[in-house]
Formats: sequence, structure tokens, C-alpha cells
Amino acid sequence: MLGLRGLRLPATGILYLLPLLLLLPTWPATPAPRRAPLKPVIVVHGLFDSSYSFRHLLEYINQTHPGTAVTVLDLFDGRESLRPLWEQVQGFREAVAPIMAKAPQGVHLICYSQGGLVCRALLSVMDDHNVDSFISLSSPQMGQYGDTDYLKWLFPTSMRSNLYRICYSPWGQEFSICNYWHDPHHDDLYLNASSFLALINGERNHPNATAWRKNFLRVGHLVLIGGPDDGVITPWQSSFRDPQG
Repeated sequence: MLGLRGLRLPATGILYLLPLLLLLPTWPATPAPRRAPLKPVIVVHGLFDSSYSFRHLLEYINQTHPGTAVTVLDLFDGRESLRPLWEQVQGFREAVAPIMAKAPQGVHLICYSQGGLVCRALLSVMDDHNVDSFISLSSPQMGQYGDTDYLKWLFPTSMRSNLYRICYSPWGQEFSICNYWHDPHHDDLYLNASSFLALINGERNHPNATAWRKNFLRVGHLVLIGGPDDGVITPWQSSFRDPQG
């Protein structure tokens, strides 16, 4: 399984690296008279984003790899991205299933920020996924614990040290951000209250743990991208956690 865990890139550098990453699974071991068709690309956006946010990435992939089928999923846009992550996983699952069904050779999955967590859950719960490459762009794979512009807007009277009081409650778990809020100072509350991150990270036992791990390990290539200049994911090292390993 391929992982670029130590790679540090500015945001603009990510876009220039993606076309190279998409070629990794398709390079032939020996010269072939005909090149295999490029696998379809599925893009999942992050918090408060929409498909429109990735129009430049769509154009760039089309320019560098003409003929590639690229789908930027238009689901849970804007404030709808605050919906519980399991609800989003179900919605995106229904959207990617027909794309995968039409691509027996496999697909590439590019998932940004919060979308990287949605994709991880997808790869865990889908018994029949055919994802060849999962590229996680600045996603809080180990959770979020830090002040950002998003949090200040959502919880203007709450400080980082007290946000657990909201997130680790049944009401708080109805918001996507709280589904991956990981306060290291209240780990016991996190493990008991987390209805999403603690489960997909295997930090809490559950009946589906073995099956989820087996499903995820069917991914051909795993690429984790992040860096200290991210400005949102805190700590930024959260982007580099090997999800199953």
C-alpha cells in the first residue's frame, strides 16, 4: 500500500501533483502496444464546499489526461455539509455505486478535507467497491483539535478547551464537525461519545470492525497529502495517519 506520509506541500502544489498520482496505477510493467484506458476519477468535496469549488481541478485533469471521466459529486453542499457524517456517507455511497458499476477496471477517489473522512467510511462499509487509488487531501484522519475560522463562526462563544462539552453529547454528534472532534484531554469522553471517528479508526470495538478493515484494505493505492501550511487541519499531522495501520 502506497503512502506519502511525510510529504509537505503548499495548497497550490497539490494540484500539480495529482495528475502524476493518477498515473501511478496505470503505468504498465512492460511496453504495450496500446495504453489501457484511464480510470474514472471521483471527487468528494469538504466542509462548506461544493462541486463548483473544484472546477479548476476538473479542468486541469481534463487538460493533462484528456478523455478521463471526472465526476465531482454535488451533494451536501455549503451548510448541508454539517449534516452527520454517516448520513453523508449513505448519500455519497448511492452516488458512487453506479459510477463504479460502469468502471470494472476500477476508479480513483480524490477526497478533500472532511470529504476524506467520508471516503474512508465509504471504503470501509462498501463490500463491493473497486477503488484503485484513494487520495486524501488535507483530511483530519485522526480528528480535529484546534481553532479555525469555521469553528469560530459556528461556535463563537466556545473555546477549544470547552468545545468537547458540545461535541461529546447526543446533540453535538448531529453536526459533522463534532463527528471528528478529538479532544486529547478528554479521551474517555471521546471514545464513549464519538459515533463516527472512533469507529472508523478502530478505537472502539464494534461488530463490523473486522469487515470494515477487510473492505478498506482492498484499496490498491493510498496517498495522504497535507502540511503545516494547511491552516485548517489542526494538528496538521492528523492528515497523515494510516487509516488501517
